[in-house]
Amino acid sequence: MPLIRLFAILFALLLPATGFAGTELTWYGHAAFKLKTPEGKVLLIDPWITNPANKSGKEDLEKIGKVDLILITHGHFDHVGDAVEIAKKTGAKLVSSFDLGTALVKYAGFPKDQAGFDTLGNSGGEITVLNGEVKIAFIPAVHSSSVMSPDGKDIHMGGNPGGFLIMVKNGPAIYHTGDTDVFPGMSLIPQFHKVDVMLACIGDHFTMGPDRAAMAVKLVKPKWVVPMHYGTFPVLTGTPEAFADALKKSHAGAQLKVMKVGETATF
Repeated sequence: MPLIRLFAILFALLLPATGFAGTELTWYGHAAFKLKTPEGKVLLIDPWITNPANKSGKEDLEKIGKVDLILITHGHFDHVGDAVEIAKKTGAKLVSSFDLGTALVKYAGFPKDQAGFDTLGNSGGEITVLNGEVKIAFIPAVHSSSVMSPDGKDIHMGGNPGGFLIMVKNGPAIYHTGDTDVFPGMSLIPQFHKVDVMLACIGDHFTMGPDRAAMAVKLVKPKWVVPMHYGTFPVLTGTPEAFADALKKSHAGAQLKVMKVGETATF
């Protein structure tokens, strides 16, 4: 057997055991991420693609093609974002709390047949989706949640806020905090499943700021932490630099990965 072919076979055998090749994470700014699995499945999280931090937001939204799942942590406009338009374009199913899903269908125009019991859940629950390639655990958050009507005139209750632990087969476990403060229950998350990547809000004012986010990282114990939900508006004053200092002082132990808007990282 040629040596090159032997090395290729060994690499293929070792790949599932050695980690996360092919799992891509793209940040669109604010709390919006795209996750592409090793099998090519596409998940969007809090898809406000056209947020002010993303200068190419309109172009990015137009270029979005295949999407399998849209995950929304809570009902505020800066997290629902472009979800309804994307859902109508792609047929993607909604992953959210049951109450939020019901409100998005009734008041925001999310397609009803794309928001069913198979993908809606609640804190403490877990779903297996995409033919077993992905598991998603519903994690609580300390925040609020409401849904605005398309004309912006009416606001409706959107259930409890939350976050997601997304566990990719032969890939990383990614915890998107949603909007939240640090809370003691975060320490339970790694007791049920290790967290490889934590997407942590750090903006302050409406969520935890850098110091409290560093405390959250210490509780969750991820390998990497990516800051998000900062700088989009002037009131979101938390910065990656302040977060880095807070992580160092708290001895949180995670590796900081500061992503640029539009950047794709493989973990």
